[in-house]
Amino acid sequence: MKINKNLLTASKFNPTESTQTKTITDLCKMIETGEISLPVYQRDLSWTLRKCIELLDYQLLGKAPVSPISMNKIQNTEGSVSQISFVSRDICDTKTGQLSVVDGQQRLTTNYKAYMNHNDFKTIALDLQKGYFIQYEGVPKEHQIPVGTLLNKDDQILIDYCAGKKALTKFEVTSALLQIKSKIKNYSYTLNQATDLNEEEQMKWFEVLNNAGSRVTDIQMHFAKMKNQDMDIYNDYAREYVEQLNINGYAGFFKPHATNLTYPVAALNPAYIVVTKNTKKNNYAPMAPDTKQGQLSKLEPEKLRKCFAITLTALDRAITFIDAHNLKKPNRIDFINYLLGFFVVNDKGLTEKTTSDVIKWYNETTFTNKTNTERRKIYESLLHISNNL
Repeated sequence: MKINKNLLTASKFNPTESTQTKTITDLCKMIETGEISLPVYQRDLSWTLRKCIELLDYQLLGKAPVSPISMNKIQNTEGSVSQISFVSRDICDTKTGQLSVVDGQQRLTTNYKAYMNHNDFKTIALDLQKGYFIQYEGVPKEHQIPVGTLLNKDDQILIDYCAGKKALTKFEVTSALLQIKSKIKNYSYTLNQATDLNEEEQMKWFEVLNNAGSRVTDIQMHFAKMKNQDMDIYNDYAREYVEQLNINGYAGFFKPHATNLTYPVAALNPAYIVVTKNTKKNNYAPMAPDTKQGQLSKLEPEKLRKCFAITLTALDRAITFIDAHNLKKPNRIDFINYLLGFFVVNDKGLTEKTTSDVIKWYNETTFTNKTNTERRKIYESLLHISNNL
């Protein structure tokens, strides 16, 4: 019987021999100095404050260790996947020996934001009376210690904070806080490490770790490559799209998290038609099945930025239109994205008749149990109104 040579080779290699442990402090310092980075295809941060608090609580109160972090050690920098920094997602230099996070971005970023007292965590505190981390409003009470103060990289920050609060100057309180800080600073993560994985191998590892449930989407992969042209779909566009909807009470549309990119990218279709002067209208409705990540990612950066600006302006007009005419709150993102598309095509003011026709379209339209073909026809009927101004 012949045995496959690859099988024999694999049997002689044990990747777990390179497993090591690092404290949270060590990991944060390595992120700060750029020794740990992210591959450019990594999706944007998805954890809510509630999820971050759950991790902080588990690290403080949990009776079992947090699951391991998986990293790819870059020895051969030529041809390696481009790297970006944590939080800001800036392109960074790739150095020999650099650790690139394949799985664990959310956990590492949570600890790093506390370590650097990031503004995103300004409402998280350890409640000494309740015995766990909480999200507070306004000014923290004396028994609530802001997480950026408690876990700050500079120990003196916590000492000075306690000195300024009468209730915290008691020896037993200060001692307890320093002990809590020490525990989390020295909390250790297991690091599973591979060396010089190519992009395909990294993606496969990521999908196995996440049971294919959080795989990096085709949309993410297309736009990730544009980071090398100083273009970030998240920072330059998607976040503002999501934020505009969130502050207007439409946060419920973004579940699961993948829709934080899918919906904004779908909304770019009308602007793509305008910017490229494309006459093709089929399958370009601003809905998820018609996303055009391939075409969009091939645009010159200035044209793509123009698409972003046109779309965000139209999004604002769509939301304003719904509010100004006291229309019912949409139960699907399609209502907003379709209106957005209407305002991209019609970038001037509306006549009284057109306004009335759009309101009628909005009130009489339903997307329930509609096929994709039917949903495209619904969009065409809306555009037909704008074509008859």
